[in-house]
Amino acid sequence: MSKAKDIQNFFYSQYFSDGLRITFGTIVPALVFSAFGNLQTGIIVSLGAMAVGLSDSPGPVHHRRNGMLFCTLSVSVAAIVTTLVNGVPALLAITLMALSFLFSMFSVYGARASSVGTMAILVMVLSIGAADDPSLNIFSHLLYILIGCVWYMLLSLSLHQVRPYRQAQQELAESILNVADYIRIKANFYTVDVDFEKNYRTLIDQQITVSTHQDNVRDQLFRGKRKIKDTTEIGRLLILIFSDIIDLFEQSMATHYDYDSIREQFGSTGVLQQFHITIRRVGNELEHLSYQINANKKPKALYNFKTDLERIRSAIDTIEKTQQLNVLPLRKILINIRNLVQRINSLYSYFDLKAKNSVRREETDLSKFIEHKEIDFKKLRENLTLKSTLFRHSLRMAIVMGIGYLVSLTFDVGTHSYWILMTIMVILKPGFSLTKERNFQRLIGTIIGGIAGAILLLVVNDETLLFVLLLLFMMATYSLMRINYVVSVMFMTPYVLILFSFLGVDTFVILQERIIDTLIGSGLAFLSSYIILPSWESVQVYGTMRKLLIANYWYVGQALKIIAGRPPSITEYKLARKDVYVTTANMASAFQRMITEPKSKQKDARDVNRFVVFNHILSSYSVTLLNNVQGASETSLTGEQIKLIRKTLSLLAQCIRLFDDDIEEDDKAFEEIDVETPPDIDDNNIDSEELRLITDQLQFLKRIATDLHKVCSDLRKQPRRR
Repeated sequence: MSKAKDIQNFFYSQYFSDGLRITFGTIVPALVFSAFGNLQTGIIVSLGAMAVGLSDSPGPVHHRRNGMLFCTLSVSVAAIVTTLVNGVPALLAITLMALSFLFSMFSVYGARASSVGTMAILVMVLSIGAADDPSLNIFSHLLYILIGCVWYMLLSLSLHQVRPYRQAQQELAESILNVADYIRIKANFYTVDVDFEKNYRTLIDQQITVSTHQDNVRDQLFRGKRKIKDTTEIGRLLILIFSDIIDLFEQSMATHYDYDSIREQFGSTGVLQQFHITIRRVGNELEHLSYQINANKKPKALYNFKTDLERIRSAIDTIEKTQQLNVLPLRKILINIRNLVQRINSLYSYFDLKAKNSVRREETDLSKFIEHKEIDFKKLRENLTLKSTLFRHSLRMAIVMGIGYLVSLTFDVGTHSYWILMTIMVILKPGFSLTKERNFQRLIGTIIGGIAGAILLLVVNDETLLFVLLLLFMMATYSLMRINYVVSVMFMTPYVLILFSFLGVDTFVILQERIIDTLIGSGLAFLSSYIILPSWESVQVYGTMRKLLIANYWYVGQALKIIAGRPPSITEYKLARKDVYVTTANMASAFQRMITEPKSKQKDARDVNRFVVFNHILSSYSVTLLNNVQGASETSLTGEQIKLIRKTLSLLAQCIRLFDDDIEEDDKAFEEIDVETPPDIDDNNIDSEELRLITDQLQFLKRIATDLHKVCSDLRKQPRRR
């Protein structure tokens, strides 16, 4: 995609829409009250609007509505309790720590609840010292915050009524774009000089992004399926496209083979380069489709793949005739690419009016594809233990917020010392690696943004131009917050400086205070993540590894069920596939966090990296195997192949059992697959290339399972560390 198109795509995206909505919702109250000569009150109203706006993450409308209501309640409690104890430092410190712990524990209920808790802490911090304003009593302060909360909530829900499917459409486009990037990374395996290990890491990292956005699309589409199905064609169309994109993503995984062997056999023939070019074009086509869906245009194809496929087929035929090589692996890759192209053509056909009106295919039970999270106090009680990462994080947050408040009282750090607490709130995360990353981002963004803001205020004196810049910086801040935090903070700092300049405050003093307070807050947050109840990924990673092994076990087991004459339903099969995608992404995320921790805490990093790579190869080969088994006739399957599948499953089950001691008793439920295979399957079937290919794939799966078992055994020999 060209740079111009990239920029256009951003302005069509959900990120810019969110930034525009939050900016409008935040700035309007300040402008309205300023018009009546009461800007200070308008800023308090805007605070309430901003808090609810930042908690309004994409999702089903009823989840967003409930989240905004809960956020309104939480920030109201935070505001009134904090203002009641203002002026009594000891009592305020205790309140600050208690509420910080409580609101941090909201993370138990997921990302939306976590953002609500963060906004409640933000309002609590900004409410410190509110009682110092003689013109504002406690109840007026609460009332103005409530007005801001309600204003933004009405704005957001009204915009949803105007375009109810726009968020889902934008998230779907983002999901397609991530699949396109994944496929282009896969294309690199067909170049003769690629570093396979490095490309695997990049591929697995991209799968994390793909999985995250696919979950977001499921959440928005499948939870609201009843309304979508009953009212409009666009809802059904979005579900249909997403279901096919998932299938296409699976098909892209099925283009996985023994790349070392393929490079060794065919590297000198030039056919691999043709594969590389065509697969990259498939990724480009998906990127093009993503842009058109995001821009709300009727999609039109970018490429005609007929020539590419014919050229590859001709090259394979030539290799077979002139070099007498077994080209069946190349033909299988070509078939997979052709299937990808056919799926893309199907996606384009859905936008034809007649085709769109005739299609009614849907999942049998979409509700099973989403995670149901309820506000259950039992879940909160279960996490009130030092074994819980979130409990340890909440305690750490409470302690460090208390320390930060004492530092602001003890040392003269300016009149806006609450920035220390805000910095701690933003930087401190449950894990060391996330805290370290956010710490670096906050510091770099604040320093660069502060210098840029100071220069800007020296050069620009026109208030109208400054106000326009303020709006632009606000939109950039809120638009980039979820995709590039460093740049977001770079825009946030000049936005804050310009805001204070309108309030008549010396902005250079403010800049100095902000940088100093940020340094203090980031230092406290970083040190605390290392010494106060630290949570190391190397201690927690075994449970994640076990879940991934179980998901891959059940996925490989689908092949055995098919052979046994008990093929899984579409829903059962796709649930097994979804579990593999989600657990693979979770494992890759855990490994990423692990390798950014101190070296002394990642002694097993090499073995864990091997585990991640082997599991990715296993799941990719499993896709290929399932496709071949489903397409093979029953008589083409042999007793040897069944033994290989059972041996692979047995090795995976042994790996799973190795990690039983690392999880809670309630989570140990795991039953091995036990199905009877047809008695008439034997080894007397007619030999064929297809039969040999399936056998080769099963032997490779068994080798990978053997390697996994060795890695897992080595890991279990390592002493556990706390």
